[in-house]
This record gives sequence, structure tokens and C-alpha cells, in this order.
Amino acid sequence: MSKNKKSHRKKIIENHETASWANIAKTKPVSKVPMPDENAAESSKKWVDTNEK
Repeated sequence: MSKNKKSHRKKIIENHETASWANIAKTKPVSKVPMPDENAAESSKKWVDTNEK
């Protein structure tokens, strides 16, 4: 990558450490879709419920 492209990179804003997929309990066998553990799914639902518009 050229030096010019590196200087135009944007700073990442999102923090994915608290995302529901960050605490993967298992994956579906065929599709390989990550399934979050129970606590992650519950906290994600609470976040969505409190941040509804």
C-alpha cells in the first residue's frame, strides 16, 4: 500500500469488544454462523431496547 493511501485511512470508531458475536459460544455446523452465549444475547437485547428510537 502506498504511503498516500495510508495517510487517508479513517480512524475506526466502532468498538467490537462488546458486540454480541464477541463472546461466541458455538457455531452452526453447516453455515458456520457464530452463536453468542446467553449473557451476550441478553445484554445485546437490553442495549437495543434502551436505544430504540
